[in-house]
Amino acid sequence: MAAGAPRVFVSHLAGVPVFDPAGDQVGRVRDLVAMLRVGHRPPRLLGLVVEVISRRRIFLPMTRVTGVESGQVITTGVLNVRRFEQRPTERLVLGELLDRRVRLVESGEEVTVLDVAVQQLPARRDWEIDKVFVRKGKGGALRRKGETLTVEWSAVTGFSLEEHGQGAESLLATFEQLRPADLANVLHHLSPKRRAEVAAALDDDRLADVLEELPDDDQVEILGKLKEERAADVLEAMDPDDAADLLSELPEEDKERLLTLMRPDDAADVRRLMSYEERTAGGLMTTEPIVLRPDATVADALARVRQQDLSPALAAQVYVCRPPDETPTGKYLGTVHFQRLLRDPPFTLVSSIVDSDLPPLSPDTALPAVTSYLAAYNMVAAPVVDESGSLLGAVTVDDVLDHLLPEDWRETEFEESAQEPLEEPVQGSAHG
Repeated sequence: MAAGAPRVFVSHLAGVPVFDPAGDQVGRVRDLVAMLRVGHRPPRLLGLVVEVISRRRIFLPMTRVTGVESGQVITTGVLNVRRFEQRPTERLVLGELLDRRVRLVESGEEVTVLDVAVQQLPARRDWEIDKVFVRKGKGGALRRKGETLTVEWSAVTGFSLEEHGQGAESLLATFEQLRPADLANVLHHLSPKRRAEVAAALDDDRLADVLEELPDDDQVEILGKLKEERAADVLEAMDPDDAADLLSELPEEDKERLLTLMRPDDAADVRRLMSYEERTAGGLMTTEPIVLRPDATVADALARVRQQDLSPALAAQVYVCRPPDETPTGKYLGTVHFQRLLRDPPFTLVSSIVDSDLPPLSPDTALPAVTSYLAAYNMVAAPVVDESGSLLGAVTVDDVLDHLLPEDWRETEFEESAQEPLEEPVQGSAHG
């Protein structure tokens, strides 16, 4: 951004792509790093936290930024690929400054920070946070009713203190388009206090999706900070196998208390999954595959497959069973693959096109045998059937991968890239 160019509000920078001079994308902006200064002097903007293609988060000094315009950031092309670590004197702008409750110096009125603006200083390469966009009135649900205004940084006070009432609405709005895995990455890098605030502000379904992508320690920490009734609601919204895995990390007393608070049907599914050994088909399976009765049609099957909340693996096939059609079902008759559904007329009965030659898994099938089964039959999911012939659930390839990878693979994914850096480090940068 050239000197004298318009200021940029930081919410517009969240998630924007970062390009090198040749036009190749090297990552995306995930936060900004600022250093607060004494008195009412505007904070100095030190650089950007950039998530590179390998999902490692690195520090990009503002001295290496040559342009901020049209929804993109242009760099010199030379990056320090060392993982970013926040220093005590630094503040993450999106993660720590937005949603704070501060006061207007002139009137003493308490306001909520919705956004801040950065601008490059004339004739220099330094950047500052020079404006604050605030809303008057109370925070929380009533905040939308207050007047908004943009003021100079020096016109507000309260950023330098720990803010116990900091909300999360602006931060959530900034990252609302992120996939659950990417939002989990954001939460993992926040402080425990901020992580709890953001988790509390997410709705149950969104939080459930994000919890499924977090390391075990983060899951337990977040769940433990929720009210018990809310924690039970979130567990109900999770896939039963993921909820069972999370509950297995808790002390027995806490586990039973939460199961008692859950809806009986959901709790029964989770208890059933917890009764199997962890590294078996029964312990890996989900209890919510697509189950159809023999008199269902291809049109019925395709309507079920189109449900938005289904994972691609579960949508790859439907399982035909006699009533009841909730797991554990009546007699399992076979599987119909998605490609077969696309080839037959909509009025065709699924019972007439079922694949009954594919052997199902028993719930005590060990993980290596489950892996071999999926590989041998080129499957992304497999039926799990008990001795009486009832369908208990389905094992999906993503559940198998979760248990084949090292136990700390999520932490490794978030913290360190397994890919060796291809670029030379910047010499002399603040985080080099």
